Amino acid sequence: MRLECTVNDEARSLDGVWEGESLLYVLRERLGLPGSKNACEQGECGSCSVYVDGILACSCLVSAGQVHGARVITVEGLAEGDELHPIQRAFVEAGAVQCGFCTPGFVMVTHDLLAREASPTEPEIREALAGNLCRCTGYQKIVDAVQLAAKMLEEE
Repeated sequence: MRLECTVNDEARSLDGVWEGESLLYVLRERLGLPGSKNACEQGECGSCSVYVDGILACSCLVSAGQVHGARVITVEGLAEGDELHPIQRAFVEAGAVQCGFCTPGFVMVTHDLLAREASPTEPEIREALAGNLCRCTGYQKIVDAVQLAAKMLEEE
């Protein structure tokens, strides 16, 4: 099939895409956007989170055919050129990045949370992050990064 969609505000057209191919595969292998990570392939870890038409989704569970005509935003799409998004900067500054594998998913879920709630409480942060898994950090630095990101966005 021919897949036409918008990825990170750029119109994209791909030929020879199998309808059942995952969006994650399309992003990483066909479009060269490695930010979304392939971890569980079951929608359990959140490492592949992207926006599809403004709704956060695990790209491993979305088939290519489902995004025909859709708008997709990946972790790469949050940055403005070489300038990191404040949420991305907050994760670096708070030391919430260790191996980095889970980080793109946490950044995306944080973006989604802060778009809905500018000043979330710690329990609200932890609830929002509950669908994402990390094997390295113990989560406190990730919570700290979300709180720092909220402050950074408030100051903008």
